[in-house]
Amino acid sequence: MFLENTVNHTEQFGWIEVICGAMFSGKTEELIRRLKRAQIAKQRIEIFKPSVDVRYDENEIVSHDDNRIRSTPVPAASNIRLLANDVDVVGIDEAQFFDDEIIAVCNDLANRGIRVIVAGLDMDFKGKPFGPMPALMATAEYVTKVHAICTHTGNLAHYSFRKSQNDALVMLGEMEEYEPLSRAAYYKALAIQQKGEASKKEPKSNLKNPESN
Repeated sequence: MFLENTVNHTEQFGWIEVICGAMFSGKTEELIRRLKRAQIAKQRIEIFKPSVDVRYDENEIVSHDDNRIRSTPVPAASNIRLLANDVDVVGIDEAQFFDDEIIAVCNDLANRGIRVIVAGLDMDFKGKPFGPMPALMATAEYVTKVHAICTHTGNLAHYSFRKSQNDALVMLGEMEEYEPLSRAAYYKALAIQQKGEASKKEPKSNLKNPESN
């Protein structure tokens, strides 16, 4: 269970909080909630997101229900270290899209006395650990795993199923391209998808049409 702490100015070190889960599970919503609470408390905050994420807005972090907060898009994790100066709290969204240096960056910030709040997908569309997220979860003091609702069963969902045949690891999308599924629904959908792909690859019959004679 996550117990939200406040910044302790008498303590030399900060800490890392990770919010993870599938798509449509409320990760960004929870990130924004914590950051806005810090703003209300008059704490100095900086918020970052990968510049590749332009789905809703180029300069804001936006949740699926249109809750938003201003952020700074950066092309690489190293930029965060340079820009996070004189702050109490740093928020980072879509951490899975950053390079592995994000792990060292978050730890460096925490060691400087900063509260670091990171949100990201813990698994990719293949159900594999996504980029730097496993290491971030391992080094974080607090990990909150949130769940979506499975569109097939109504159970808790923690898989992000990609409907299209695109195999690119990074493909931004919404409900048209992805849907949150439970474990059972995900593997059933995956089997159906793979069966469909196999049928498309089967060679066509060489038998002549008898009506052509």
